[in-house]
Amino acid sequence: MKQDTTNVLEFQQIKETISEFALTSAGKEKILELKPSTHLKQIEAMLDEVLEAVEIMKKSASVPVHGLEGMENLLNNLHKGNVLRADQFNKLSDFLDCCVKMKRYMKDKEHFAPRVSSYVDMIEELPDLAFEINHCIRNGQVDDYASKPLLKIRKQIAIQEERLKEKTMQLIRSNKYKLFLQENVVSQRNGRYVIPIKKEYKNKVKGTVLDISASGSTFFIEPEDIALFQDEINWLFADEEVEVQKILQYLTGLVEEKEAQIRLAIETMVHYDFLFAKAKYCRLIEGVRVSVNDSHDINLISAKHPLLGEKAVPLSMKMANEQNALIITGPNTGGKTVAIKTVGLLTTMTQCGLLIPVEKGSSISIYQKILVDIGDGQSITENLSTFSSRIKNIIEILKDTNEYTMVLLDELGSGTDPSEGMGLATAILEQLHEKGATILATTHYSEIKDFANQHPGFINGSMEFDLETLQPTYHLNIGKGGESQAFAIALKLGIHPRIIERAHKITYKEDKEYLSSETDRWKLIELEKQVIVNKHKRKEEQKTELSYPIFVQGDNVLVTSTNEYGIVYKGPDKEGNYIVQIKGEKVSVNHKRLKLYISSKELYPEDYDFTIIFESKDNRKKSKMLSREHIQGLTIDHSDSSSL
Repeated sequence: MKQDTTNVLEFQQIKETISEFALTSAGKEKILELKPSTHLKQIEAMLDEVLEAVEIMKKSASVPVHGLEGMENLLNNLHKGNVLRADQFNKLSDFLDCCVKMKRYMKDKEHFAPRVSSYVDMIEELPDLAFEINHCIRNGQVDDYASKPLLKIRKQIAIQEERLKEKTMQLIRSNKYKLFLQENVVSQRNGRYVIPIKKEYKNKVKGTVLDISASGSTFFIEPEDIALFQDEINWLFADEEVEVQKILQYLTGLVEEKEAQIRLAIETMVHYDFLFAKAKYCRLIEGVRVSVNDSHDINLISAKHPLLGEKAVPLSMKMANEQNALIITGPNTGGKTVAIKTVGLLTTMTQCGLLIPVEKGSSISIYQKILVDIGDGQSITENLSTFSSRIKNIIEILKDTNEYTMVLLDELGSGTDPSEGMGLATAILEQLHEKGATILATTHYSEIKDFANQHPGFINGSMEFDLETLQPTYHLNIGKGGESQAFAIALKLGIHPRIIERAHKITYKEDKEYLSSETDRWKLIELEKQVIVNKHKRKEEQKTELSYPIFVQGDNVLVTSTNEYGIVYKGPDKEGNYIVQIKGEKVSVNHKRLKLYISSKELYPEDYDFTIIFESKDNRKKSKMLSREHIQGLTIDHSDSSSL
């Protein structure tokens, strides 16, 4: 599937949602790389597999899939002369334990999920390896009891460290160093014990300076009296490291011997994570296992777009091999595009082994390619028009199409002269049909609807529209093209029937009566009388009204002559002029050059102090002072650049 198709059908979003159910990074990665299969038997096997996984989750939702983190990196270090770290053995131990739990988990699932439960047979338990790891490694470190030499060395280290601490404490308590100490504490630098000596006495203490404080007033010195003890400990640490490496080398060798079994177990556990993530998503969308075929037969019963949730309106449609081109007409925003995208997306999901939100009894045909031309596809970088860009896409579709292709076309032929666009759309549909493709196309051309009625293999469909509520119902009717609703909607909204009748004659070159009864005629006469009365009444009212719009202080307005925005300060005067503050300056603007952008009520609370906007900080300060008492010589300048 092309990336454009994946994006337009929003299948990438589906995969991202599924990946959130995976418990391991390897499982998430496998989901995000999911691609549709084109092999019927493989698709059927994947659907059966997911269906079994769903049944397992109904019995027990807690699947023991974990312990995989770090396994890939561990295996990549084998047979390269590298020794695995202690923390890696800890992770391997957790993984082996997880494998044992998975085998137990699947043991009682054989009777209702034979396929999925059988996968655990590929996981070999490795009790000897697990025992050795658990014996040698504890809490991410080589345990003291991993070997007798290691235990002996670590006991010697503990004894020497205790002696070193005791010797160091004796030094700081002795009168020999009392005067030189900055404070009576013992600390470590680079693993060696030091005492804090005042800067001026640094030459009084025999030893090695290992650090200096940030202020430079304290020198951290290792006295030579304890250096020998520290050297002995360091030698023991070196012996300890040699013994630890021997143990890790031994364990690494055991792991390398079982590498093949471990790899197979990892692959199996990743597949389980991948599979149960798909199952969790299928349960979320209430997916159903559909029957699949490669004969272009599609039968969707109450299908829902999985990304629309509760807002999705069920879609039912049926297409057989001899009728594999569906032309959908209907009003804008009536759901035509959603309908064809739903079919394309559900087909893609099925070919990826996913259950889909439909009623039982539904069936899906599989395709080698799903090609789409949906949306304007305008290319800014190539400076192409909408029409040009879409035609380029159509050319590619015509090249790639064969009898194993599904083609989804939205508003084919739009964006150019209607008569030429209609002719081009018809010719493209003919060519695609001759190539044997399954076609789902939306259009607003009534001529294409007539074309579909007259040509074998094509069927019409239409999106319902409720003329009472003037709202689309989003339901698809198969077998009948949609009638143009423009005139009916205009009539419903109050356009004069005579205008509608004239428009009909211009469009269809025929007369049509839009007044269905004598009652309607009398209603029309009364309506015309009422219009005349209202017209006179309005003229009388206008005499008492101002001839310009009323703005209030604080309204955000657009000055149309300069395309600048400002805030109304006050007005109007007799000529309809307002004082408007623009970029800190107050100017007089006639109402004819003002257009309301945001009303004051939407911008400010009822008790808002507008002096914050229109008065300077200095004036507001003076006003506050005068409100308290009279101050001789203190004045406030309210001058405007224009006045009313």
